[in-house]
Amino acid sequence: MFVVVRDLFRYNGSFRVGFMILLLIVTLVILSFFSPYGEQQRRVAPRNEPPSLEHPLGTNSLGQDLFWQVTFAIRNSLIVAGTAVVIGRSIAVALGSFAGYSGGWIDRVLSSITDSFIVIPRLPLIILISFILKGNLTFIELALFLGLLDWAWPSKRYRSQILTLREEEFTNTAVYSGMRTPAVILREHIPFLIPFLLADMVSGFLWAVGMEITLSSFGLSELDRPSLGTMIYWANYYQALLTGKYWWLVAPILSSILIVVSFYLISTSLTEYLDPRTRLKRLEARAAG
Repeated sequence: MFVVVRDLFRYNGSFRVGFMILLLIVTLVILSFFSPYGEQQRRVAPRNEPPSLEHPLGTNSLGQDLFWQVTFAIRNSLIVAGTAVVIGRSIAVALGSFAGYSGGWIDRVLSSITDSFIVIPRLPLIILISFILKGNLTFIELALFLGLLDWAWPSKRYRSQILTLREEEFTNTAVYSGMRTPAVILREHIPFLIPFLLADMVSGFLWAVGMEITLSSFGLSELDRPSLGTMIYWANYYQALLTGKYWWLVAPILSSILIVVSFYLISTSLTEYLDPRTRLKRLEARAAG
């Protein structure tokens, strides 16, 4: 993994930009743990103050400092996205690897289940579930729903990789040495999936953040806790633009843009890194250097 990051930093300018933005985002998340206020605490600052030295991003109608609210919001949005990605990719790796290695009727059954999840319209289903549970849908429950609906496509990719690895000589050697199926998959095959898993996790992270922002901005998630989506919701609820309090919307929207740009650049860089043609270019550049 370190080699992947090192090569991307050395040969890919887009990755460097995305990674630097990501460091800024991580810094804001760390700062949230040192906030002088609680994330749900109100009336801790003058209401509706524009940006100033004391309040760099201004304050809102609830008497909250928007700088600290943004740090909480980014942290909560990333927790939702991260939890969803871990759930989704864990299911994808488990089912894809087992189906690809087992073959036969097991592969057919698991592939049928995967194909069924692929054709499910995710966005309408998530909106329906969120609307039914409106006001009672916590961030963790939202992450669970997102994860359970975002594993099918990655699972098919991992299955195709395992199908290829299953025919390799080292797999036969592992089987003849007495290794059981789970051990063969975990020790011999999963390491080959790590680069593809990293790329899928970044793209899945991007999707999950977008879904959290979309659903929360419409009031379909836990509104008592700050996230990038709930900040937009409350800004609209108090008519921030109509009353001239533009800074209330600028903070979460700008943060959302930075997150999207960062993960998009990292995702495209990882995809390019896995392309055999760019790998040859890196080898040539390394040999020349």
